[in-house]
Amino acid sequence: RVTENAKNSLASLKRENPRLEPTLAIIQAHNDYLIQEANQNFAKEVGLRVIHICLPEGSTKDEIVSEILRLNEDPNVQGLALDLPESLYSSKILNAVKPEKDVDGLSNVNLGRLVHGDVNDCLVPPTVCAVMELLEDIGGQRVLLVGARGAQGAALQSVLQRRGAAVLSCRWRAPQLQSELRQADVVVFGSPKPEDVPVSWIKPGATVISCAHDLLSEKCNYSQQNNPVAEKTVGSLAVAMRMQNMVKNMERWIQSQQCRKWDLHCLKLQPLSPVPSDIEISRAQSPKAVDVLAKEIGLLTDEIEIYGQTKAKVRLSLLERLKDQPDGKYVLVAGITPTPLGEGKSTVTVGLVQALTAHLNINSFACLRQPSQGPTFGVKGGAAGGGYAQVIPMEEFNLHLTGDIHAITAANNLLAAAIDARILHENTQSDKSLYNRLVPVVNGVRGFSAIQLARLRRLGINKTDPETLTEEEISKFARLDIDPSTVTWQRVVDTNDRFLRKITVGQAKTEKGFVRQAQFDIAVASEIMAILALTTSLQDMKERLGKMVVANDKKGEPVTAEDLGVTGALAVLMKDAIKPTLMQTLEGTPVFVHAGPFANIAHGNSSVLADKIALKLVGEKGFVVTEAGFGADIGMEKFFNIKCRASGLVPSVVVLVATVRALKMHGGGPNVTAGAPLKKEYTEENLQLVADGCCNLQKQIQITQLFGVPVVVALNVFKTDSAAEVDLVCKIAKESGAFDAVPCHHWSAGGRGAVKLAQAVEKAANQKNSFKYLYSLELPIVEKIRIIAQKVYGAQDIELSPTAQSQVDRYTRQGFGNLPICMAKTHLSLSHQPERKGVPTGFVLPISDVRASIGAGFIYPLVGTMSTMPGLPTRPCFYDIDLDPITEQVKGLF
Repeated sequence: RVTENAKNSLASLKRENPRLEPTLAIIQAHNDYLIQEANQNFAKEVGLRVIHICLPEGSTKDEIVSEILRLNEDPNVQGLALDLPESLYSSKILNAVKPEKDVDGLSNVNLGRLVHGDVNDCLVPPTVCAVMELLEDIGGQRVLLVGARGAQGAALQSVLQRRGAAVLSCRWRAPQLQSELRQADVVVFGSPKPEDVPVSWIKPGATVISCAHDLLSEKCNYSQQNNPVAEKTVGSLAVAMRMQNMVKNMERWIQSQQCRKWDLHCLKLQPLSPVPSDIEISRAQSPKAVDVLAKEIGLLTDEIEIYGQTKAKVRLSLLERLKDQPDGKYVLVAGITPTPLGEGKSTVTVGLVQALTAHLNINSFACLRQPSQGPTFGVKGGAAGGGYAQVIPMEEFNLHLTGDIHAITAANNLLAAAIDARILHENTQSDKSLYNRLVPVVNGVRGFSAIQLARLRRLGINKTDPETLTEEEISKFARLDIDPSTVTWQRVVDTNDRFLRKITVGQAKTEKGFVRQAQFDIAVASEIMAILALTTSLQDMKERLGKMVVANDKKGEPVTAEDLGVTGALAVLMKDAIKPTLMQTLEGTPVFVHAGPFANIAHGNSSVLADKIALKLVGEKGFVVTEAGFGADIGMEKFFNIKCRASGLVPSVVVLVATVRALKMHGGGPNVTAGAPLKKEYTEENLQLVADGCCNLQKQIQITQLFGVPVVVALNVFKTDSAAEVDLVCKIAKESGAFDAVPCHHWSAGGRGAVKLAQAVEKAANQKNSFKYLYSLELPIVEKIRIIAQKVYGAQDIELSPTAQSQVDRYTRQGFGNLPICMAKTHLSLSHQPERKGVPTGFVLPISDVRASIGAGFIYPLVGTMSTMPGLPTRPCFYDIDLDPITEQVKGLF
């Protein structure tokens, strides 16, 4: 009956989960193959897969624990049981088993739940189940446990008492054993009965059950002087109960795989006035351990890779587990055309999720870009938000994080080295010599690698034996014929270093005079960073890496990373970087930090993968809030036309961040310069300047409406803003088509200061959404550029330089004309001229050059010149950054 029930339950689970393959691992450290056979037979009958790990007799506890720990981390094993000699059932071994895999129910965690009556959250040990199955109604009966020690004894006592029995426990050598046996209605032997304990001591008619470790011992009948005693053994029934437990464990495992309501413990904030520095605020809060946060939001232990106390990588397997889970609402934070000081989009993003989750009890996730260390030590400082709305610990956020940018640097520079090395080797070797080195004889065998076979197929050479290629085919295969003057792939470093903007490579004698001019870019400008931000899976990333065009050959055809044979190596370097990093806000709500592409030559958004994972984790009623770099005319436009095309996701709401300071600048206020004190126009009430500057806000609202998405204006309030100025901005925003406009005080008050914004966003997310792209990919490249220039920037027309037109013609001929457009333009104006504020009109947008990131999947026209390597100012931020050698605390980050 037990087996039949388990079989039916498992069959039902498999019908609902067709790919389910429940696997029970049993560690055995003795030579009793009858037990092994019984486990196999019962498992087969139920429909379970069992794997036996047979350790040699005499295995030490440490060896057994080592095997347990290995199986704990095996995602293909859902249950773990132990068949060991009695002497090895120690607390150390039993508690090494992960509670969620503990089919025998003997770990302290499981036992504690059982003793406390949490029967729905624990498994009753199979032997105990078998004992209860053999007993009739025992309410009020006197039950004696003899020789039942440790976890099993405790479990027996607890379950028997819950069934109403009066339970006593006794050792075999206890002096009162005889008298206790005489009075017991039921006797349970936890270990074999010694021969010198006569059956006559047992009360006539008493029920005797043996739980001896020999699971397959048969029934014993004792009879002595008209005192027959039938001893029942749990035997094979305990094995059947183990399989039943495994099925119950599978039910729990499947339930754990489903998305469930968060059990989030938010951190309390006690904002101070005046507001301390960002790093002081960050240090004053004690973040939760990241594994605790991960569990609170429904991540499984095998889905995270912990880095220190406060950071963890999240594995992409989660997407498969939650593939049937509906997505939450998708919110983009963009901004008006900013001052050089920035208007606080990151701060709004963090404040909004703190409000949603810590104050409105709505699941929410912030998805942010990883900052480059260049600006951290240069001009800008950190990028973790600010005030009481930031990601903590801020020094971990701003420095290294989990090494993603270093991985990108390594991959990028490996490809750069491969290009120059290939040019050198092709220029100094004959076809035959080159071919012999590319396809060497190893251990007497010569063969193509997988990536070389793929290149042969692309060349139309359908051969797999290196010895069969003709001379013409050998030349075609071995030579890429890269034109050095067309190399577009640059080396990168994550430091602001102006002297690397133009360099000469190949000056050593060993490079035989193959000198060429090159440059370094900052690491986040690498196309590999853009790929990381847009990829949807490991396979997709690998394909994108292979498609990266690094140069043209001498016939004008594109040369790719795949042609250089480096794709697999790049994927290996990026295999951990593809996993988003989990952190938390000041109020303990979850944040993904992942990818940080340039917002001019790339699209300036955090990763598609972080957004997709977060949308599954928050559940259907939750919110994912992400941020687009620069103003809405740049970051938001690229988010919609590039990122949303790559992800297939549809945004629910746009939050448009504005400040009175920026609006005054657009209304004709004096220049705002980083590091210089603000003029009095910005610190005193001036309603006329604000009203005049709202034209930029109105234009950005109109740009948002082009995409059919509701917009909520978030006015980031500073202490110098007057109530009249704040009211005026909100009034004009609503009159201009915003769903709502809300003053926000999260910088000084944390999530509480953004509750009204959160409520407005929640309402806006329920509005009708008619999202659409701005242009069709089928349009010619020039036409797509013109649509963005005219509809988004307000240009009268565009003008392409001869270089730009030549590049457009080349990319069209090479088959790249159907890619989206990523405009590289100044963020300080809607036009191409940074000094033109407000809403410039009547200008012609000059396109100086057009380049392509084929792996990332976009064409990027350059409006003017774009620096991809920042420089250090006279007084960089590093003057203020220091390390306390005693506490190891970082000082001076802001």
